[in-house]
Amino acid sequence: MFADLQLKQKEYFYRGETKDLEFRLKQLDKLYEVLKANEDLFFDALAKDLNKSKDEAYVTEMMLLYQEINHTKKHLEEWMKPEKVKTAISHTGSQGYIQHEPYGVSLIIAPWNYPVQLAFAPLIGAVSAGNCAVVKPSELTPNVSRAITNVINNHFPKEYIHAVEGAVEESQALLDLPFDYIFFTGSVAVGKKVMEAASKRLTPLTLELGGKSPVIVDKEAKIDVAAKRIAFGKFLNAGQTCVAPDYLLVHQEVKHEFLAALNKEIQRFKKDKINKGKYVRIVSERHFERLVSFLDEGETLIGGGYSEAALRINPTVLQNVALDSPLMEEEIFGPILPIFTYEKIEEVYAMVRERPNPLALYVFTENKDLADQVLENLSFGGGCVNDTVMHLATPHLPFGGVGESGMGAYHGFESFAAFSHRKSILKQTTKFDLAVRYKQNKFTTSVLRKLVE
Repeated sequence: MFADLQLKQKEYFYRGETKDLEFRLKQLDKLYEVLKANEDLFFDALAKDLNKSKDEAYVTEMMLLYQEINHTKKHLEEWMKPEKVKTAISHTGSQGYIQHEPYGVSLIIAPWNYPVQLAFAPLIGAVSAGNCAVVKPSELTPNVSRAITNVINNHFPKEYIHAVEGAVEESQALLDLPFDYIFFTGSVAVGKKVMEAASKRLTPLTLELGGKSPVIVDKEAKIDVAAKRIAFGKFLNAGQTCVAPDYLLVHQEVKHEFLAALNKEIQRFKKDKINKGKYVRIVSERHFERLVSFLDEGETLIGGGYSEAALRINPTVLQNVALDSPLMEEEIFGPILPIFTYEKIEEVYAMVRERPNPLALYVFTENKDLADQVLENLSFGGGCVNDTVMHLATPHLPFGGVGESGMGAYHGFESFAAFSHRKSILKQTTKFDLAVRYKQNKFTTSVLRKLVE
């Protein structure tokens, strides 16, 4: 179905144009200009598919892309320079270095929750590293998918960057082709299928997945700040964020104080978003029905209302949720927050460790030792102390998962590195030739022992 496209990109890559620094910088400039020129097109598509306001769309989609392109352009020349390494004493006379080489033709499969940002952010990495790319937007946001496809295909040569629309059949057809690199963002279940497809050719890949990301509120936390930042991270995009807090662990001594503060923030959120028609909708009826079924799995403390016609679920907090319920066995990906209490931090460790490694973890406390202890004792992709989700918004930190929450990372230099192979090169002198390497006997062995031991 797409074999001819993949082959043409391969042929173009072999011409070598994409490897040139000036070419890469020119394409990044072009990508920036194209995104700016089509902001309103993307805003309109995001409003149609997700009811996302212009302000929220700019902050969560476009702004991050502009920041990423500017950061990449500033540092690309430095990143591309060969990385010299030390010479081992056994290799006297040689010089070793590492060269970042583009993989070739890459496949980028994007999700629906931040459909513009998560299609173009990996593309920035592919371009900066000197690759060609095929981009597959999500069919669950059809207006955005159409906008992305039109923008890419109207401004870039097909043999260099091309977007392909479609659903499962098209994605599978692409995965059946011999791409040199695959970058997938989406669910754990689909990520396993992508990895299975990649394994047939041992294709290197990045998997940006998800998982149940806990947020811990210690008794020494600043409660008002914690409530405000947790509400922001959880209910942004109606909870349809891969690093949104998925369940809350609050110290029993501050539970009631925290819930009062959280309720206050949720009421403010309703006033600013829901009452003004700016609240993001659930992406599909199937996903909406799944989330509504979760509402029966606990006692509603805050919220609980929903509108089937608008595909809207109000911010909701539940308690008395069974640990073996579907709500706690899969990523929620919606505006529902189960709350649990703990007395000792060891209870938190036990609960988090019972589940696959989360993509994110958040801890709120003014106790530095406790925060350090949590970070040391629990494995997760990345996270924050006294904040939520903001760690993914900086190009200076790698973003990625661990275990079932993903493999590989990107953003900033890590995006460039993700789409680059680190090629090791050793340049050997011809001015002299050490005879010791050619003869294995007691004398040469004794010499080598003195050199390396």
